[in-house]
Amino acid sequence: MALRCDSTEEDTEWINRLKILSATLTNESTAIMKPIIIAEAGVNHNGSLELALKMVDAAAAAGADFVKFQTFKAEKLVTAESVTADYQKENCNAVNQLAMLKNLELPMQAFRIIAEHCKKKGIGFLSTPFDIESIEFLASLDMKYMKIPSGEITNLPYLRRIAKTKIPVIMSTGMSTLSDVENALQVLYDGGYYRKDITVLHCTTQYPTNYKDVNLKAMLTLREAFGVNVGYSDHTRGIDVPLAATALGASVIEKHFTLDKSLPGPDHIASLDAGELAVMIEGIQHVAMALGSSVKRVTITERRNMAVARKSIVAASTIRQGEVFSDSNLTVKRPGTGISPMRWDEVIGRRAMRDFNTDELIEI
Repeated sequence: MALRCDSTEEDTEWINRLKILSATLTNESTAIMKPIIIAEAGVNHNGSLELALKMVDAAAAAGADFVKFQTFKAEKLVTAESVTADYQKENCNAVNQLAMLKNLELPMQAFRIIAEHCKKKGIGFLSTPFDIESIEFLASLDMKYMKIPSGEITNLPYLRRIAKTKIPVIMSTGMSTLSDVENALQVLYDGGYYRKDITVLHCTTQYPTNYKDVNLKAMLTLREAFGVNVGYSDHTRGIDVPLAATALGASVIEKHFTLDKSLPGPDHIASLDAGELAVMIEGIQHVAMALGSSVKRVTITERRNMAVARKSIVAASTIRQGEVFSDSNLTVKRPGTGISPMRWDEVIGRRAMRDFNTDELIEI
């Protein structure tokens, strides 16, 4: 794909391109695997390393695969006059973004401590970099994935520096058009990435997100358009949408959590508490297990119930040897250990080979 710089809300060119791409993409396995679950701690530690370590403990106990934080230097992320978003104004008392972020910032070396604590707890460590310095620092921490947040998807220098790490990428796409996503992917491809190295997350950048704004089917559009693994980063209240995303085939589910929803900060209100996180993870595991594959088959447990639940052809009344089987002297009842009712036409008109008592399974 050629790098494009135009970006419109209604990109009509994609309507035709998707039709072509959908016909050419390689069919994937129909089996659904459990998605990677990222417990998004984000900045819900409120600048406290002690609280961040407790969040690692909670995420590990809940069964998450990774716990993810956010690494940044406030002065490198925003100007002194950057205003806060509406949801930030509602949930924070800061006069601007710089003041808000200074209260949520952890020193770089704190993330080394957090990463080591993750190893002890048996959970993967991730953190999202928000500036070049943070990218370079996190690349030294042996993270399995490099996370690109929605706000950096149009940041060319940032994307080029990410590409130099050669670490597999998970990229959120909130506030993005398909053209934005294509442009960002092309930077990564130009830097040496392959499709298999990238997972694209559908996302809506609003905290919390209204259900009507989720547009979850767009996750499938991303997969169809770009041939990459896709997933979902959720900002809704509750766990319904992550479960739905799992059912649609998300390979990654990311969800904010907090240890206390009443704490001040921009994201606590749209986060799960530790107990809710555990319930969500269990639900995702159940959904993934239930999806199975596209093969319609009789399960081992069902097979044991077939004789009990299915029916056989039986005598509706006493039948004497030589008597002709008919609609009047035959019926269908459980158990299913005799002749299947699907052979009804084969039985009707035959003569009884012996006497049959009422309810006795017919033999021919």
